[in-house]
Amino acid sequence: MFDLAIVGAGPIGLETAILAKHAGLDYVVLDKGSVVNAIRGYPTYMTFFTTSDRLEIGGHPLVSATDKPTRKEALDYYRRVVQNEDLKVRQYTEVVKIEQCAGGFQLVHREQRGASGAAPSGAVSGPPGDASTGEGRLRARKVAVATGYYDHPKLLDVSGEELPHVSHYYTEAHPYFRREVVIVGAGSSAADAALDLHRAGARVTMIHRGGDFRHSLKYWVRPNLENRVKEGSITLHLNTSVKRITPDAVVASKEGRELLIPAHQVFLLTGYYAPPTLLTTAGVKHDPKTLACDLDPDTFESNVPGLYLIGSAGHGNRTSDVFIENGIEHAKGAMGDIIEKLEATPVGT
Repeated sequence: MFDLAIVGAGPIGLETAILAKHAGLDYVVLDKGSVVNAIRGYPTYMTFFTTSDRLEIGGHPLVSATDKPTRKEALDYYRRVVQNEDLKVRQYTEVVKIEQCAGGFQLVHREQRGASGAAPSGAVSGPPGDASTGEGRLRARKVAVATGYYDHPKLLDVSGEELPHVSHYYTEAHPYFRREVVIVGAGSSAADAALDLHRAGARVTMIHRGGDFRHSLKYWVRPNLENRVKEGSITLHLNTSVKRITPDAVVASKEGRELLIPAHQVFLLTGYYAPPTLLTTAGVKHDPKTLACDLDPDTFESNVPGLYLIGSAGHGNRTSDVFIENGIEHAKGAMGDIIEKLEATPVGT
C-alpha cells in the first residue's frame, strides 16, 4: 500500500512526485510511455511558446540557449530532474483501471513494450501479475491522475482518417519538400506546421470549418501566416468541411460546392482532449457535454475522496484552460491537501 500513486510522468506528474518525495511519502509514478512522453511527441524542432523558468519543476533550473527552450532542451531537462531526484518512475506501465478498495484504491496496470521493442532495462518491476497479459495490481491510499490529453486527438470521423498518409501529429517538414500537404485546423499548431512546411518547400493547403483563424492563434504568428496566404504561398479554405480522405486527395465541402484537393500527406491538427474513461471506473462524475469532471477548484480532488485530477486530466474538452505552467500549480495545491489528509489519517485507521 503506497501513500500515493501518480498516474502520468509528464512535467506535472513529476512535480507531484518531487513534492511527495520531499514530504517523505511512499509514492510511485506510472506512465504508459516514457518520461514526458507527450513532449517526446511534439514537432522535432519545436520551440516552446513560454519561457524556461515557467517550465521548471522542483526548483531545478532549466538552462536553454534562448529565453524559450526547444523540445530537445526540455527533454534533456526533465530526464536530468528524474535522474537527480532519483524519482520512482515506472515507464511503459499503463494504468488501465482505478478501483476503490479498503483503505484507498487499487490500480490495475499493464506492462508495455518500450520504444526499442523491449521493456526498458531501468524500469522498476511491478508486483506479480498475469504472465499472459503482463497485468499487475498495486494499492495506494491516495491517487493523483496527471495524464494530460496529447494521446487523444479529436477525430473528424470521416472516411479515410485511418489511411497511412494521415496523421494527427506533426513531426518535421523535410520529408514533404515539393509535396502536396493538406493541414486541417487553424490554431497555433496548424499555423506553425503550415509555415514550417512552406519554408521547406512543401505546397501547403489549410482547411478550417470556421470563418477565421482560431482565437487561440498566437498573435505573433498570425501576421506571417496571413501574409503567406495573401501572396498565394499557402492556400487557405475557410468555411470548409472535410467530407472524406482518399489515398491521393482530400474531398471537402465549401459553401455548397465540392473541392478535390490533392494530398500526398494530411495533418489533422484539430486539437486533443482528455477523456474521462479511466476515471469513471472509480466513480468520478463528469459533464456529458464538456467531459469535464467534478473537481474542487483549490485542491483538485474529485467527487471521489482521495482521487485527485491535476493538469488537464479531468478537463475533458476544455484543454485550453490548462498548460504546463498552471498545471504545476495544480500539483502544489493537490499535494498540500494530500499531505494534510495523510497526516491526519495514519495507516490502519
